[in-house]
Parts: sequence; structure tokens; C-alpha cells
Amino acid sequence: MKLVFQKDALLNGISIVSKAIPSKTTMTILECILINADANDIKLTGNDMELGIETKVEGSILERGKIALEAKLFYEIIRKLPDGDTPVTITSDNRFNTVIECENAVFNIQGRDGDEFSYIPYIEKNKYISLSQFTLKEVIQQTIFSISPNDSNKMMAGELFEVNENQLKVVSLDGHRISIRNVTLKDHYENTKVIVPGKTLSEISKILGGDNEKEVLIYFSANHILFEFDQTMVVSRLIEGEYFRIDQMLSSDYETKLSINKKEFLDCIDRATLLVREGDKKPIIIHITDGSMELKIDSAMGSMNEDIDIEKEGKDILIGFNPKFLIDALKVIDDETIDIYLVNPKAPCFIRDEEETYTYLILPVNINQNQAR
Repeated sequence: MKLVFQKDALLNGISIVSKAIPSKTTMTILECILINADANDIKLTGNDMELGIETKVEGSILERGKIALEAKLFYEIIRKLPDGDTPVTITSDNRFNTVIECENAVFNIQGRDGDEFSYIPYIEKNKYISLSQFTLKEVIQQTIFSISPNDSNKMMAGELFEVNENQLKVVSLDGHRISIRNVTLKDHYENTKVIVPGKTLSEISKILGGDNEKEVLIYFSANHILFEFDQTMVVSRLIEGEYFRIDQMLSSDYETKLSINKKEFLDCIDRATLLVREGDKKPIIIHITDGSMELKIDSAMGSMNEDIDIEKEGKDILIGFNPKFLIDALKVIDDETIDIYLVNPKAPCFIRDEEETYTYLILPVNINQNQAR
């Protein structure tokens, strides 16, 4: 096999597929990237058996063939080759000895037989949806923070993708909060419900360009999901089982509704957390009265309180929250003014817009009255 690349294109391809290389595995072939130039294009593949990524890379095929190279070493060699327009040449013989050349730098490394590599499963392309790269990237970033990757309940390590005609609903939860985003699609599609691993979505959001003009096609099969965009395809196993019935947790009843400037609220909580060491479970205490919200925090490092102007309907309320949970939700809301709905100090609060394009449910923290004074 003999291939010629531009360094930037090759490096970009390696960094995309490296996201599917496992950090620990007993199968050493999975620590490799497959370079496949058997046909008319050059494909790089990484696969950890749960997540597989394949991307096409621009380059010239002087001799066809395929080889598997140890991913970390391959990435570091290409990264440290001289910059500029000098091409990178990769040559391998029938014993998988591989030579990587650029300018005066010549590396000799041992590759492995490409046929040993585990191929990505083939996915039927019958059931699918299409949306922009920008929208998918946004929706992931707006929900991924409330999965619970290490939970014994594997459902919490994934996100629900539910298609209902021209609506896509994405849901994540970790036992303390729920994040929901609703997206209107351009077409009507077959209804479907799948649970996608959070790790898959996290890696996809790093690869996506975020272009509003470019589409992502998402295909669904019984056990897998396939994302196709640009020159890349990402295949992931789905999490099996029935997702939580969240509808019964989502109430539209409230005793208190307040409208508040999002940036002021976020900045205020951010300031308050200066007094909280990482790992401390100090709640931020919020006292809502007519026209005003008082925020307080009290820790071993000191105390802070601040008032913010609000518009309020309904009852006064004193309630405590984990500040991180509020910050995570507020950071991903674009609206200038947000509406918060509360029932009582022990019931969840809801942050949602009128169209319900987003809903964030956050459970409060029990506070005793001494903390609140």
C-alpha cells in the first residue's frame, strides 16, 4: 500500500476516528486505526465495539491496500511532522512494516493486518430523520450535562431521542433534574423512540462543525443508530429498554411564577459559588417576594446575599437549590428573560418557555429554617 496525504487533512481524519478508540481494552486491535484504501477512496476507522467512526480523507492512492496502525502513536507522529505543503507518504509492505515520510523525517513502525480489524456494523437506511449540524450540536449541548454516566441505571447514561411526525424530543435525566428540548423538523417522519448513549452524543458534538446549512442524517435500526454528515459516519449501539415515563413528573400546576433576567440571575449564582469549595454541598437559598428575589449562600469561607428585581405572580416562597444545577441549565438557555415555575419548597422547579422548546426540571434541596435566616 502506498498513500499520499496533506498533513492537515490526515490529522483531522485521525482526530475524528480517535474518538472511538477505547482507553482500556483487552483486544489490542481495537487500539488501532484502520486505514482502508482497497477501493477508490481512503477511509479511516476507529471502533470500540460500542461506538464506531469512519471518515473519508482526501489523498492519493498510489498502491491500494489496508493496514491497522496503533492510534496514539499514529496521531502523535502525524501531529509532529513538519507543517507546510510537503505531502505525507505512508507505505506498507506485505509484512505490515509501515514507513511514514514527510520532508526529511522518516518513521518506521510495525502495523497490523487490516483484516483483523472489527468492521462497523451495516445499518439499514429505512428509518431516518434529517436536521442541521448546528441544531444537533446545540440540542446535545443543551441536554448532555444532566445524564448520569456512572449510574447503575444504564438509562441515565443515555438520552431519549423521540420522533413524533415533525417533532424531535431529546430528554436526559440524572435523578436530580430533567432536561428536555423539542425541535421542529422540516419534514414528517416515522415515529420512533431510542436511547442513545451519552458518550456517543458527547463525541459527536465534538466532531460536528455546527453549520446551519449542512445536514446530518440520523438512521435508526433495532439495536443501532447511525449519524451521517460531511465525509463521516458514526455508528453506535443503542441502550436497550424502556425510558423513564417523564410525563407524570411534568406538571403545569404552579403556585409561584416569576420572570427574571437570565444573565443577572446566572451572574448572581456564579458570584455566590465563589464561596463554595468543590465537593461542598452548600445550597443557594432563594427567597421570593413581590418584585424581588433574594439569593443567599453561607459557607465556611463566608456568606453572600444579593437582591434581583423580578416579576412575580402568586405566593412568596423560600427554597434551596444546588447552585451547579441552576448554572448548568441557565448557561444553555438563549432567552434574555426566563420564566420559572414553583409549587412549594419540596417540589421541583420548572424553567420553561411558552412554546416549550425547552423545559428544565430541577429538584430543590431540603433547607432548614436556620440556614435560611
